[in-house]
Amino acid sequence: MKLYTYFRSSAAYRVRIALNLKGLKYDAVPVHLLRGGGEQLQENYVKMNPSGLVPTFQDDYITLTQSMAILEYLEDEYPQVPLLPKDASGRARVRELAQIIACDIHPVNNLRVLRYLVKDLGLSEEIKTQWYRHWIVGGLDVLEKHLARDPSAGPLCHGYLPTIADCFLVPQVFNAQRHGIDISVYPNIARINAACVELPAFVAAHPANQPDAE
Repeated sequence: MKLYTYFRSSAAYRVRIALNLKGLKYDAVPVHLLRGGGEQLQENYVKMNPSGLVPTFQDDYITLTQSMAILEYLEDEYPQVPLLPKDASGRARVRELAQIIACDIHPVNNLRVLRYLVKDLGLSEEIKTQWYRHWIVGGLDVLEKHLARDPSAGPLCHGYLPTIADCFLVPQVFNAQRHGIDISVYPNIARINAACVELPAFVAAHPANQPDAE
């Protein structure tokens, strides 16, 4: 297995967590998103991943370039340590929580969007930061309400074992904290994050523990 990754990419962070939880060994190939205009935009990389993003995951004869698709593939191909519940309603709920982050929060705060705001639209760094914080805070408000109203939320997003939802939540909290957002106002999110970050699989996946960390 090979994972093209960047230490601070939340999408790559999700995949690292899942691989670690499943006990799968992989080769990490750093792709620096800022150096030289972005290594992810170089010709050789774009041939492999036309989106010009990270992560890119390779296993045997398959190449996948979206974190949710990668985690679903790992779940199907390596089910020994499940990251989805057995019941249909539980699986749907876990996917719902993950997609709140993957679809509603992350895309509008992706690096290429932030670059566009400043470079192409001419917005200031201050306005860019306001944009970033607005979408994270709004998304976390929604996520907190989902967790608060669902009786199946346990110590983690769904019960007592890590799921795909936790793989998505922890990197998003990391990004929020990097930008000075107070997570304590979201008691369920804060509680789940605190429980997850103590687990070895999450510790090993943390950006500070990556070979390309700066």
